[in-house]
Amino acid sequence: MAAVRISSRSGLPSLLLYLGIGIALGQDGIFDVKFDNAELTQVIGYAALVVILAEGGLGAKWKEVKPVLPAAAVVSTVGVGISVGITASAAHYLVGLDWRQALIIGAVVSSTDAAAVFSVLRRVPLPPRITGVLEAESGFNDAPVVILVVAFSAAGPVEHWYVLVAEIALELAIGAAIGIAVGWLGSLGLRHVALPASGLYPIAVMAIAVSAYAAGAMAHGSGFLAVYLAAMILGNSKLPHWPATRGFADGLGWLAQIGMFVLLGLLVTPHDLVDDFWPAIVVGLVLTMVARPLSVFLSLAPFRMPAREKVLMSWAGLRGAVPIILATIPMVSGVQGSTRIFNIVFVLVIVYTLIQGPTLPWVANKLNIADDPAEADDLGIESAPLERLRGHLLSVDIPAKSKMHGVEVGELRLPAGAAVTLVVREGTSFVPSPATVLRRGDELLVVATDPVRDRAEERLRAVGEGGKLAGWLGTGSPVANAPGMVGPHGGSAIPQAMKLAKKLGGAGAGAPGNGNGSGTKMSP
Repeated sequence: MAAVRISSRSGLPSLLLYLGIGIALGQDGIFDVKFDNAELTQVIGYAALVVILAEGGLGAKWKEVKPVLPAAAVVSTVGVGISVGITASAAHYLVGLDWRQALIIGAVVSSTDAAAVFSVLRRVPLPPRITGVLEAESGFNDAPVVILVVAFSAAGPVEHWYVLVAEIALELAIGAAIGIAVGWLGSLGLRHVALPASGLYPIAVMAIAVSAYAAGAMAHGSGFLAVYLAAMILGNSKLPHWPATRGFADGLGWLAQIGMFVLLGLLVTPHDLVDDFWPAIVVGLVLTMVARPLSVFLSLAPFRMPAREKVLMSWAGLRGAVPIILATIPMVSGVQGSTRIFNIVFVLVIVYTLIQGPTLPWVANKLNIADDPAEADDLGIESAPLERLRGHLLSVDIPAKSKMHGVEVGELRLPAGAAVTLVVREGTSFVPSPATVLRRGDELLVVATDPVRDRAEERLRAVGEGGKLAGWLGTGSPVANAPGMVGPHGGSAIPQAMKLAKKLGGAGAGAPGNGNGSGTKMSP
């Protein structure tokens, strides 16, 4: 994983490093491996893209995406159309490609890549509004772009534009409906069925997400949109053993990217890129400086967003492996000049990612766009059902900026049926009293009966964001006013939770979430 460390330290997207490894292994490289199977590359690329979209959807935070969903949807559809038109015109009039080839290139390079963008931006704190738009756009725009590339690469003339638009709308609608349905049903099942081993939860989540793609494709809808939406719903459903699931998906995403990038590097023939270098530079220049900014500014015109944020989003339109994969579609379809299309796209992606990637943090700093440092950290919560005891163990980690710091245990005001049974502080565990003051870095073990599990988690998150007065200040649910709550001085008993804790025996003394279905983890 040396390439991962190098990319994170240098600011270069890992795309370039893995592509370089593939080129070094392939033709004109050190080992001179002969590989020219575009069809196999496309199949493996599609599979990898499904995994990458699933991983991106699982990591998308609904509270960040929801407010900007209309804006992201417009950028992903109307913005794509604007970008395709401008880029295709440049490829036709400035480079001399025929209209079919120009439209294919315009469509291929209009797809942004979430992995490329966030491998750079994860080091820069940005407002949730910007990250939400960029993340949702990168997940949504693959679907219409794939449809356009397939349509332009099909034999025969391209259909009338209004027929093509109607087909795109229908496929997106079918894919969205299937993705939402599969995600909702999958989350419902995983929340109410205790699997025999905690290691099965990550596999089940990924299997459900991939099945959304299969169902969408079989229904002649957009499988890519289906898998992203299904994964987004699963990722925001408070599933059991969530940190383990998230880590598993992240690892699969890295594996898919590595394999896909190396394979694409094998497919290209470096000495063939020389003749297409300057055409790629011209098309990329128009795309980066004209098409992308116009698509962002025009599509976001109805929305109230500062111009400097639109400038950053214009510069953050990184192209990654997705455009290179899509460039194999005309090769498989036998489009005349498809090899030249692939070479132009390959050079464009490498050159402009090399320019835009390392400069993104600098641009964000120059535009004075940064997240509010006073904003409280979100709690990461892992939940595991205790089916026989009809209860849950919640493991709560208090991060540095959580407003739960300084709050007494009694001031958490958990609902009747939930209790803090153990606190781990600096490697030492102890049973807290109602007057115990919580500190940043503490880990809490909270026992909750099944009926109040969601309310207990909601209250913990509310205190983490708003402090002890969260119920009165509008942060979270005002559960503090509900009957049976624990008072500031521990006045109200919680017999159900204490009974459950006794049944658990010494479970609290061990590490929560130990893989036997007995723990839930959460960070305030």
